[in-house]
Amino acid sequence: MAIVSDTVLEIALNLLGFVVGIALGIFSYIGFKNTGSPTLFRLNISFFSIGIGFGVVGFGYMIELFVLGYGQIDGWIQTLGIGIQTVGYFFIAFSHGIKSFFPKSRYFKSIVFPLFIIPGNALEHIIRSISFILLVYGTIETIMSYMESRKRSTIFVAAGLGLLALGEFLGWYSVVFPKSILYLVSLSTKIIGLGALFVPISQVPLRGGMKFGGSV
Repeated sequence: MAIVSDTVLEIALNLLGFVVGIALGIFSYIGFKNTGSPTLFRLNISFFSIGIGFGVVGFGYMIELFVLGYGQIDGWIQTLGIGIQTVGYFFIAFSHGIKSFFPKSRYFKSIVFPLFIIPGNALEHIIRSISFILLVYGTIETIMSYMESRKRSTIFVAAGLGLLALGEFLGWYSVVFPKSILYLVSLSTKIIGLGALFVPISQVPLRGGMKFGGSV
């Protein structure tokens, strides 16, 4: 019963992430139509991808649990959903004019590369690691942009990306330590991150444009 309850909560959180991601994608698309901004076009793709990724996991688990009656949820659904979300994270990083996929700092490499060598579901580990790197890159670039512009909206963007990165990091650990509460905390953290991004993105149609990490 407890397993079913946890799965239902996971489904609900993923469906909430789906709704928030799609809403952000719609606002970004409206902003793109109003301004023609390439950055908003990339963000449109990004948020739709993130929302669809959440939806794949949420609807996939819901079909397996309530329609097919499976007692065990297939892990490939989550891996597929995370992969689609990673496409969205790439477009967020690309909006910052990403210069290098891997960090040049030896110190940063010593922190990041161990994420790739933990045994288990190798594909899911790699996807989560890539997501984490892309989101950390976006967070750092946004913070640097805030130091230059001091715009309040940039704080929400940095906080949102940072929470998404933390969510992916916790999600990675939830694979290393299965049957823990970490996965639910990871989902909640990512949704809160999307909520933080919703604040500046939702104002795009009203203001007619925005800065995102120093890019227009």
